[in-house]
Amino acid sequence: MAGSTLEIKDLHVEIEGQEILKGVNLTIKGGEFHAIMGPNGTGKSTLASAIMGHPKYEVTSGSILLDGEDVLEMEVDERAKAGLFLAMQYPSEITGVTTSDFLRSSINAHREKGDEIPLMKFIKEMDSAMDYLEIDKNMAQRYLNAGFSGGEKKRNEILQLMMLKPEIGILDEIDSGLDIDALKVVAKGINKLRNENFGCLIITHYQRLLDYITPDFVHVMMQGRVVKSGGAELVERLEAEGYDWIKQELGIEEETVGNNA
Repeated sequence: MAGSTLEIKDLHVEIEGQEILKGVNLTIKGGEFHAIMGPNGTGKSTLASAIMGHPKYEVTSGSILLDGEDVLEMEVDERAKAGLFLAMQYPSEITGVTTSDFLRSSINAHREKGDEIPLMKFIKEMDSAMDYLEIDKNMAQRYLNAGFSGGEKKRNEILQLMMLKPEIGILDEIDSGLDIDALKVVAKGINKLRNENFGCLIITHYQRLLDYITPDFVHVMMQGRVVKSGGAELVERLEAEGYDWIKQELGIEEETVGNNA
C-alpha cells in the first residue's frame, strides 16, 4: 500500500497583513523525500507553519490536501492525527511533562480509546529509538526540552518522529545549530524512516544536511514561491555557485519576502 499524498496548490499566506507565501505549489507522495532550500526570509518556515495550522499565519487562498481531504478545515490536533508531523526549528520547553509521558500521550492520541499502547511495548520501542539516536536514557524522565541543549532538542524531535510514524514529516531547519556529530545522528534517524509509506519535506538553507540525506526532489524558494525544482544534482550546484545564478536566470533582484519568513 502506497503512502499518503500531500498536495499544496497555489497557496497564499499572510501574517499581520503582509503576504509571505505568494502561490506555492508542491506535491509530496509517500516514499518521496523533498528538500526546500533558499536564503533566509523567503517563506520556507512560513510554509511549514501554514501546513500545520499555526494561528499566526492566515491562508488567504489556495489549498492544502492530504489524500484529498482539506487540511485547512482541520484543527492542529486533527492534522497530526491525520498523519502530519512538524519537527520544529525551535522546540518549546514544557515544564511538568516528562519526555516519556509526552511521547506516550502523543501515541495514544492517535489510537482508539481502549487500544492504548501497552506500557512495556512503549518502553521497548522508546529505548530502542533512543539507543539508535544516541540519546541518554535519563532524558526520558526529564521535562520536555527543559534545559535541553540545542542538539538534545533536535534529537528529541527525531525521537518523536520515529515513535509517532507519521505519513508526512515536515522538518523545519532540523539541522540548525547542530555540530557535525549531532547532524550525522539526526540524519541517521531520518534515513531509518525512509520507506514507501513515509513522505518527508526537509526545509533547510544549508546543503550540509543533504550530504547525509539524499533528496529525491529539491526545490528553491524565493519571493514566497518555488522558483526552481530539480533532483539531488541541484544541491551540488547550489553548493558550488550559491543562489545568484537562479536570481539572474529568473530576473530576481530581491529574493526575500520579509522578516520571520
